[in-house]
Amino acid sequence: MTGAHSVLSSGGPDTTLGFSREAAAQLAAIDAGISAEEQEAIAALPTGSALLIARRGPGAGSRFLLDTDVTTVGRHPNADIFLDDVTVSRKHAEFHRHGTAFEVRDLTSLNGTYFDGVRIDTALLSDGAEVQVGKFRLTFYASRHDLAVQASE
Repeated sequence: MTGAHSVLSSGGPDTTLGFSREAAAQLAAIDAGISAEEQEAIAALPTGSALLIARRGPGAGSRFLLDTDVTTVGRHPNADIFLDDVTVSRKHAEFHRHGTAFEVRDLTSLNGTYFDGVRIDTALLSDGAEVQVGKFRLTFYASRHDLAVQASE
């Protein structure tokens, strides 16, 4: 047999985290459009963190780590995520971490913040969701460890 194999041990509890078939299929569909390097970065995310990857707009391919309770986004040079484009307000949006969940909040920006194509004031983010800030389209990826824990609950 070639390919993957498993090793079973006879001692101790099984500490392997597993995904349901449905959750695994959803992750595979989300992961299909990303490069191997991006998959590695997402797989390496520690618990309580997430990654935004710019898919469209200036700086496509850029990655932004969400690993603090509040991450600011805007055209202001002091923003945690600096997006240098006139379609982005100086203080455009914030990402808030609540344990292992993340939400995006618009800060009354001129052009708005969009979640999966809908203008929002605030939205709870799901894995693979698209957040649009000005011309920038950012895809949200949660920690795979956190997703496995959620799937097993």
